Amino acid sequence: MALKPRCSLVLVVACCVPEAAWSVEPQAINVYGFDFTPTFALSESYDDNFREVEHDVESTMVTRLAPAFELKAEDRNSATRVIWEPTRYIYHSASDASNTAQRLRADSIMEFTDRHRLKLEAEARKYERTTSTAVDGINDKIESQRVGGVYTFGARSALNQIDLGASYAQLRYDNSDGINDDKERNTSNLTSTWYHRLGSKTRGLLEYDHTRFDYLQSNSPRSSRSDAVLAGAEWDMTAKTTGKLRVGYERKNFDQSGSDDLSNPTWQVDLAWKPRTYSTFTFLARQAMAEGDDGSDAVKATFTQIGWRHGWTERITSVAEVGMGHYVYEGQDRSDDLQDYKLGVNYAMRRWLDVEVAYRHRDNDSDADNESFTRNVFQITFDVSL
Repeated sequence: MALKPRCSLVLVVACCVPEAAWSVEPQAINVYGFDFTPTFALSESYDDNFREVEHDVESTMVTRLAPAFELKAEDRNSATRVIWEPTRYIYHSASDASNTAQRLRADSIMEFTDRHRLKLEAEARKYERTTSTAVDGINDKIESQRVGGVYTFGARSALNQIDLGASYAQLRYDNSDGINDDKERNTSNLTSTWYHRLGSKTRGLLEYDHTRFDYLQSNSPRSSRSDAVLAGAEWDMTAKTTGKLRVGYERKNFDQSGSDDLSNPTWQVDLAWKPRTYSTFTFLARQAMAEGDDGSDAVKATFTQIGWRHGWTERITSVAEVGMGHYVYEGQDRSDDLQDYKLGVNYAMRRWLDVEVAYRHRDNDSDADNESFTRNVFQITFDVSL
């Protein structure tokens, strides 16, 4: 449930523009009964502050080479896919920042009967981070693995339905001299959600979430457990309006008696309004506690984003987003206010080729020394498939 602070929050807004609704439609190749789909993305961008620093700012052209390979099999009651994404980043004016990322993911959905369903997922990643690094000017090298699953009991149209989920994740750093070893951890999570149908298009929900953070460093002050209870609803009123709302409270209890336990209201809101088939407005809001960063015990993170995606023609689509975040670093006298703006235009040149031009602006205002920054990225991307 936890939101990640500052630069890590790009999980919510990871790209210069989100994936367009009118995108490349790749054709699969049949390989012994499996659908094999290769794709390739090439982007060239100018980044005027790729380290997101206040002083000694570096700018560079960045080339991104991103092939992807998907293998999928499905039948009447199940579907499984495996995705491998090796990505090369070339920083032309800062060769030390160039790196290759790897991502391997597997998903499976099984529907045993109309009342019993199971979703499984696993992911392994190896990547480097250029922002908020432990040592200025040197990438953080990160490895992560995660496995999880959700069992659902109850028919889709039933009055009541229950989701039971569990996951386990590992976070490791491969920096020299043991840098960031204090952040290495294992995370286990259990969650349960009860849905109760209020109408044909609306369901109420009650959720309990328990997360255990075990840091590998002995007697780490960050080892803790987090518990959250939320209530809310989800709805699909018409083809034009969908949404999900959860509001609750979470508490973080640290293992070490010297660390003060924390509590915080939490909420998650996702809304989509589609006044036309070719135009969609979205609203996203999050508040939760994230794990500590830059010496803090934890980070209270609040983020809000408004987006608009519009198809001007069958081939031309624009995407605009405005995001604002507020981050309070517990255990430190620090708070950050982040603004994130994105604008992009996608041109579906062919069924197998999309061209996208995008601009992104990030502005972080921090009351801590050397933590404020501004960043502008101009990018053109070519998405290619068979």
